[in-house]
Amino acid sequence: MVSSPETPNPDTPPTTAPTDAGPPAATRTDATRTEATRTEATRTEAPRTEAPRTEAARTRAPRAEGSRSEGARASGDGRTGSMPRWLPRAMVLALVLVGVFQLADWAFHQLIDLFVMLLVSFFLSLALEPAVDRMAARGIRRGLGTFLVFVAVVVAIVGFLTALGTLLVDQVAKIAGDLPHLLDNLIDWVNRTFHQNLSLDQLQEKLLKDSGSIETYAQQAADNAWGVSSTLIGGLFKAFTVGLFTFYFTADGPRVRRTVCSLLPPAMQGEVLRAWEIALAKTGGYLYSRALLAVVSAAAHWIMFVVLDLPYAAALAVWVGVMSQFVPTIGTYLAGALPVLVALTVRPVDALWVLAFVVVYQQIENYLLHPRITARTVDVHPAVAFGSVIAGAALLGAVGALIAIPAAATLQGFVGTYVRRYEVATDPRIDRGEERRAARRERRRETARRLRRMVGGGQDRDDSPGGGPGGGPGGGGGKG
Repeated sequence: MVSSPETPNPDTPPTTAPTDAGPPAATRTDATRTEATRTEATRTEAPRTEAPRTEAARTRAPRAEGSRSEGARASGDGRTGSMPRWLPRAMVLALVLVGVFQLADWAFHQLIDLFVMLLVSFFLSLALEPAVDRMAARGIRRGLGTFLVFVAVVVAIVGFLTALGTLLVDQVAKIAGDLPHLLDNLIDWVNRTFHQNLSLDQLQEKLLKDSGSIETYAQQAADNAWGVSSTLIGGLFKAFTVGLFTFYFTADGPRVRRTVCSLLPPAMQGEVLRAWEIALAKTGGYLYSRALLAVVSAAAHWIMFVVLDLPYAAALAVWVGVMSQFVPTIGTYLAGALPVLVALTVRPVDALWVLAFVVVYQQIENYLLHPRITARTVDVHPAVAFGSVIAGAALLGAVGALIAIPAAATLQGFVGTYVRRYEVATDPRIDRGEERRAARRERRRETARRLRRMVGGGQDRDDSPGGGPGGGPGGGGGKG
């Protein structure tokens, strides 16, 4: 039987004879498995490695966004250039502050007259309140007591001005009546001294030629009359305002202090009340002591002027008393100058008597009256008083000069109360000539004591036993 050739089956893969070029099948299978394992491990480790990187990227992203936002804010979000957002607000705030300062400055300058009047009223109330307090302690209402004190002060001021006005008007009238005689004497003196040939008719003719200038001056004076009248009315209104505030401050003094203390903590209320009491005591005491000295001085000079038969003795005495006590340093000289000049117009010898009396009385006042009256009040040194007047005039003008001495007295009271002082050892570098000055002071005290004994009618206790009646030649003399 003949066998036919076998036909290959298409579904059966062809069989290849093994060769020596490749590894066996088992080896290839192991390698394939190893590569699959490595690939799987790589895929498993990839997410673990990428997770920290992604977290770090997320952390860096807000920082980068914050940096970009800050840069955008610093640059105005790229829309306003390089101007920061706070700059417009700062500029508006600066303009508002400047406007508020200008408004406050304008308001202060508009109200400075009111502040000055309030300050003057406060010091006047400090001077008047002690008298009102004494009346209130006796059962008189503060309003009525303040009114009575005001009446007394107004009467004193009106009397002083009336006396000076009467003196001024009478002197002007006297000069006007004596003018022709004075002109004749003046022309005679000029002709004799300068070898001229003047006459009253020539002077009248000269005045008639210059009548145009006189008329022009009179017209200008008439035009300025309205300005003078408005100034006078303004002064009267200010005086009325000061008087009204002074009345309220004096009558409602306790209420004012209570209102001020209600705005302060309890720890400060005691100090404020203490300072207020010091101001009341020192200011009122100083003014009252000066007023008493002025009354004594006016009375003594009035007696002297009446004895000398000087005209306007009362007016001159009031002038001397007020000027010598209330004008520091130069007030004594101004007070004595006017009576001396008036005495010269009457009898020249009377002027010498007036001058001698003014000098003697000033010494008596300095060493006898002044220490006794001002012992319980405050005594302001003349240099301090003069300097305070200059400072007050420089700050507030005439008003500052008037309230300068009471303010200095109050300040001196504060310094004496709150500033601690220490004992200074005796040192020749400090106390040069102190022994001689002490000896002079002792002699002055001895003279003052003897003068008081003479005025009081007493007898010197230092006299020797033989000084009584029937004693020796030195009887009754003592050391004097």
